[in-house]
Amino acid sequence: MTVSINEVSASPGFGHDLPPHTLRDMLRYMMLARALDERMWVLNRAGKAPFVISCQGHEAAQVGAAFALSRGKDFVLPYYRGLATVLVMGMTPTEVMLGLFARATDPSSGGRQMPAHYGSRRLKIVTQSSPVGTQIAHAAGIGLAEKIKRGDAVAWVSFGEGTTSQGDFHEALNLAAVHRLPVIFQCENNEYAISVHQRQQMAVASVADRGPAYGMPGISVDGTDVLAVYEVTRRAVERARRGDGPTLIEARVVRMTAHSSDDNDRTYRPPHEIALVRHQDPIVRFVAQLREHGILSEAEEQEMRAEVAATVDRATEEAERAPMPEPETLYDHVYAPVRPRR
Repeated sequence: MTVSINEVSASPGFGHDLPPHTLRDMLRYMMLARALDERMWVLNRAGKAPFVISCQGHEAAQVGAAFALSRGKDFVLPYYRGLATVLVMGMTPTEVMLGLFARATDPSSGGRQMPAHYGSRRLKIVTQSSPVGTQIAHAAGIGLAEKIKRGDAVAWVSFGEGTTSQGDFHEALNLAAVHRLPVIFQCENNEYAISVHQRQQMAVASVADRGPAYGMPGISVDGTDVLAVYEVTRRAVERARRGDGPTLIEARVVRMTAHSSDDNDRTYRPPHEIALVRHQDPIVRFVAQLREHGILSEAEEQEMRAEVAATVDRATEEAERAPMPEPETLYDHVYAPVRPRR
C-alpha cells in the first residue's frame, strides 16, 4: 500500500459543497463549546466545579471531524478535551454540566468519573480512563469487532500528541493497520504535553510521520481550519467504510488556556507565545470566512452568540438544581451485585 504525508488546508472551493445552514451550524457548535468551557472556568474559580480541562483552541478540529461522522452509527472515543466532539454527536449542554457538578443523572458515569470523561451508550460515545491513551486501544478493538461482524461503522478516537509516546498508541495503530480496521486516529497536537513542548517529546517533526511506519496514511492538517479538518476526515471515513483500513490524522491546534485548572502555563510558556495563540482563535477565523463569503451577517452572529449564552445559562441552572447521587449507590458499577445463595 502506498502511503504519504500530506499537508492539507482548506480548498479554494469554500465550504466543500456544504449548505450554508450546515456551515452556520458548525460555527454554532464551536461557539457553544467555547461558551460552556468559559463557564466551567468561572465555576471552578468560584469553588463550584472541581476541575476543568479546556477545549479552547481545539474547537475547529473537533467540530470538523464530528461533522464528517454519522451520528448514532459511528463510535467516538474522545479524550478529555473533546467537549465540542460530544456536543456535535448529541450530548446536551445540560448533560455536560451534570458531569461537571457530579450529579446523579450525569450520563457519563452518574457523577463517578472526573469531569471531561465523556460517555454515552445511547450516542456511542465511549468514555476514557484517566491514564492517557487507553481509549486508543479501545478504538482498535471496536474496529476489530465491527470488521468481524461485517458492519460499516467507523471508530474515531482523539488524543493529544503527548499520548503518542504511550504504548497504547503504538499497539493500537499496529493492530489497526495489520487488520485494516475502520479506525480514524485523530491527534490534536497543541505542542504541549502538559508543560513539555513537542521538541522534547519526539524526534519526528510531525505526528503524522508515524502513520506510514505502521502502514497507514498520515495526514497533517491545520486544526484551526474547521473545513480542512472536515475534508480530511470525510476522506478517511470513506476509506474506512470501503475496507481500506485506518488513517492517522494530525490536527495542528493551539491550546489557548493552561493545561487544566490546576496548571499555571505562565511558568513554562513565554509571554509572547501566550499572546500569539490568542491571534490563532479558530472561531474568529471561521467567522471571518463566513462573513467573507456572505454566509453570516453581523446580526446573525450576534443572535447566535445570544442564543448560545442563554443555552449555557439554562444548562448551568438545571445541572446545579439536579440531585446528588444517593450514598447507597456508592458501589454501583464498581462491584457486581451480591446475589443471594440458593
